[in-house]
Amino acid sequence: MQDIKTHEGALTVVDGRFAIVAARFNDFIVKRLVEGAVDTLRRHGAADADIELAWVPGAWELPLAADKLAATRRFDAVITLGAVIRGATAHFDYVSGGSARGIAAVGERHSLPVIFGVLTTDTIEQAIERAGSKAGNKGGEAAATAIEMVNLLRGID
Repeated sequence: MQDIKTHEGALTVVDGRFAIVAARFNDFIVKRLVEGAVDTLRRHGAADADIELAWVPGAWELPLAADKLAATRRFDAVITLGAVIRGATAHFDYVSGGSARGIAAVGERHSLPVIFGVLTTDTIEQAIERAGSKAGNKGGEAAATAIEMVNLLRGID
């Protein structure tokens, strides 16, 4: 294994610009995810001037806004944050699946890290746990993933 060239991204922001796209639906959860993401970016070296936040109505709209931001080429990564909580209808499946597919397509289309930080939970309690209580803050984890991917891709180039 010593002779294998290995690429790995560090968790330090160096000249990185980040866009966060956040869904207003379930904003009592998503605001906590945004706080976690911003805190993580700051703690790892990002300046506030290097972070932009765009709010969209819901998780379904995340891919379109992420695509528009990615197309500007002003950002090294786009972080998408939302919370889709299962209800009594199939709506959950359409929104969560469509959002995930759309967000993945944006990253592939622009060769840019577009991070999926959308909670898909069965209950409000599960969402709260993942937005800063006992299961950590998935917004912060999404930001850490963005930082690592930016550095990994820079190292490959």
